[in-house]
Amino acid sequence: VQLQASGGGLVQAGASLRLSCAISGGTVRTLTVAWFRQAPGKEREFVAAIRRYGASIHYLDHVKGRFTISTDNAKNTVFLQMDSLKPEDSAAYYCAAGSGVILSNLRSASAYAHWGQGTLVTVSS
Repeated sequence: VQLQASGGGLVQAGASLRLSCAISGGTVRTLTVAWFRQAPGKEREFVAAIRRYGASIHYLDHVKGRFTISTDNAKNTVFLQMDSLKPEDSAAYYCAAGSGVILSNLRSASAYAHWGQGTLVTVSS
């Protein structure tokens, strides 16, 4: 399974960005796909995940109501719509995918076998 993340950029606080994670070698409907982020000097942090054919969605508390994870099954792509961005959202964002990820491990980076390269999001104040 290969993942290609894109869509990062430099924006002002309050703006929106949409990240994309194109998946090949696997089917988005049967995978658990997550977004993580890592700011300089900080640990990688779970942001959002989607699983079970899109029926199960989970978010980091700090992004609830601002970020939306979704899939385009025809394009085998997962999106992360990020609205009302804040400077503290600045980080490298990574998409990750795994099979058989159980709910209790959903927020752990170690649960995901496949990773895309990071896409950088910078939010200026």
